Amino acid sequence: MSKRVVVTGLGCVTPLGLDVASTWSAMLAGTSGVGSITHFDTTDFGVKIAAELKGFDASTVMSSKEARRIDRVVHLGYAAAVEATRDADLVVTAENATRIGIIAGSGIGGIGSLSAGFDTLNTRGPDRISPFLIVQMLIDLLPGQISINLGLKGPNFSVVSACATSGNAIGEAAEIIKRGDADAMLAGGAEAGIVPIGVSAFQAMRALSTRNDEPQKASRPFDKDRDGFVMGEGGGIVVLESLEHARARGARVYAELAGYGTTADAHHVSSPSEQGEGAAEAMRIALRKAGLSPRDVDYVNAHATSTSVGDIAETMAVKAVFGAGAQDVPVSAIKSMTGHLLGAAGVVEGIACIKVIEDGMIPPTINLDAPGEGCDLDYVPNRARSRKVDVALDNTFGFGGHNCTLIFTRFRD
Repeated sequence: MSKRVVVTGLGCVTPLGLDVASTWSAMLAGTSGVGSITHFDTTDFGVKIAAELKGFDASTVMSSKEARRIDRVVHLGYAAAVEATRDADLVVTAENATRIGIIAGSGIGGIGSLSAGFDTLNTRGPDRISPFLIVQMLIDLLPGQISINLGLKGPNFSVVSACATSGNAIGEAAEIIKRGDADAMLAGGAEAGIVPIGVSAFQAMRALSTRNDEPQKASRPFDKDRDGFVMGEGGGIVVLESLEHARARGARVYAELAGYGTTADAHHVSSPSEQGEGAAEAMRIALRKAGLSPRDVDYVNAHATSTSVGDIAETMAVKAVFGAGAQDVPVSAIKSMTGHLLGAAGVVEGIACIKVIEDGMIPPTINLDAPGEGCDLDYVPNRARSRKVDVALDNTFGFGGHNCTLIFTRFRD
């Protein structure tokens, strides 16, 4: 029989706060984390806004020397991992280390270090390249460095599926536990792409909002005036355990990870299929694995990036799955506040789903002044809503046509 998988620890650093408590409080308050870019000079850039972390200092979780040798993307993921393991009260020992692993990924990895390496190569020559550049740029060094620092000797690798990355990481980590290859897994992702090459590349695709004069209003999923997503940075990690393992050590259980579905659109490198068929199928698979029907779902956390095509495709997918009940289920988009955390989006939104179940409060979709054409669901506009939620569905989709759905449920022993 497949093992039940539960969530026992949460950790994140986001544009809304440097831990879960402050991030969640800001979400419920409808706070925007978007502002003018401070990481670099945007004088020559058409896009001058992003959702940056405020006040983050890597030396609070690692030595300054170590921090200099690894990329910012690892700083963010490691900070989240430290919070999550402490929250779970998960102690790694010589006896249990091989039964605890990590799957964590990133959409674009150590792009800041790679970009700086090219600058050094072009201005100072190949002999001045840092010997640490390779391990700074590799995406698998995110879980690699975390495992080294925390002593995790179980399954360890990265998932890379663009903006679906950390959703897939959680789902695949759960599968490892279910088949008995680990007792506990850390899972999630991180992103630190607010650097000149990252912003200019997305800008060249015309994927980003150019609402530079009103940055806090720039990310507006489902709104008729949405004009693209806002880049964000951050990291998130959850601790997953088999129910037996969590029970044996007396762990607190936040929720159960009941369902996981993943599909591909096989349609276009950056645009979803117009009717959202792949997204709908991912939701159906997750529901089937959870043993649930659409009418059991109390809340949907939408991927909703604030792009004209993506938001309507997801709306169509929800309608296809929920049918006549689509109008009755609350659907909200926290990217309206965090910006798009790319590879870290799924885990942070998963944490939001778990907090919704715990607290009975649904975060709003801010900046939703007038829904766009075809966007006619209950998007919880602008203010948080009180509601008992037993089943929360989390969607994450990525460039390349990747679709991932996770279903979290209230834990019942």
